[in-house]
Amino acid sequence: MNADYIAALDIGGTKMAAMVASREGPLARISQPSIKSGTPRSLPEQGLALIDAVCEKAGVPKNAVRALGVASAGPFVREEGAIALCSPNLCGGLSGASDLPNDWKSIPLEKVLRERYERLAIDNDCVSALVAERAFGAVIDEPDCAYVTWSTGVGFGLCVDGRVLRGKNGNAGHAGHMLLSEVDESVCGCGNRGDLEALVSGRNVGNRSHMPAAELFQKAREGDAQAREIAERAANWFGRGLYNVVATLDTRTFVIGGSVWLHHGDWLTPLVMREIESRFPALTGGVRILPAALGRLVADVGALALAVPEEWIPAWRQSKPWEKLANA
Repeated sequence: MNADYIAALDIGGTKMAAMVASREGPLARISQPSIKSGTPRSLPEQGLALIDAVCEKAGVPKNAVRALGVASAGPFVREEGAIALCSPNLCGGLSGASDLPNDWKSIPLEKVLRERYERLAIDNDCVSALVAERAFGAVIDEPDCAYVTWSTGVGFGLCVDGRVLRGKNGNAGHAGHMLLSEVDESVCGCGNRGDLEALVSGRNVGNRSHMPAAELFQKAREGDAQAREIAERAANWFGRGLYNVVATLDTRTFVIGGSVWLHHGDWLTPLVMREIESRFPALTGGVRILPAALGRLVADVGALALAVPEEWIPAWRQSKPWEKLANA
């Protein structure tokens, strides 16, 4: 693919980020909270405006951008053959959640973005992060691995025998919605009761504890007994979810990112590994957990990885050009 510049969007339940890159690497990055009001077109239109802004910041004419990679929270549905978002952390019409000020059932992501971009690649944000970690990060060319985010939501990107899994609608990896405890009072934004995301996600743990998740996990780190109990219970559920993936796909390596893990993975790792290693050694022997090598930019670089020309990859592996934007 011939390209002068490529752009990337990382669309999450909390924030959206845009990057523009040349052959030499990413040139600029802008981030802002994800829009959750207005019409369903508001979110993808925000993305287009953010690309314009990041191009202006980098001094790149917006019509010079030839391709766009999008890493987005899911799941996806197909509407008139195009990818639409049906995310419980963005679409208030799915569960009537009081913290989402809209009645959206879906968001016409691909339809709006294709009004400008013909070269467009859209993947689940965890699949995109997995692609990035296999191209540039902790598991370069690892055949049996998964990327997992523990953040506002919980999501997975899965690779088996060297093949990244996507599924019929691009939703392979939504293991955050595996049911673990039907008797639990925890309710996910998708409507499930007792699924993994309901039990451990930052949004749901924060709602149940009546404080921001960042505050809860920090209190747990500092030794607050009540916060520690909640956080450890979440880590236990998270570990059981990873065990289920190991038992299903024979996964060797989990690369974990997301805001909860980025700030607290050091003390959560032993709790999670205990839940994996205490079960069926024939399946769990040799399983390991690694932090995302791309850090907080893993989804942004993942979006770029969907659009980057193959001939740019070797140089990017050597120079790690995204690092200069780590604090942008």
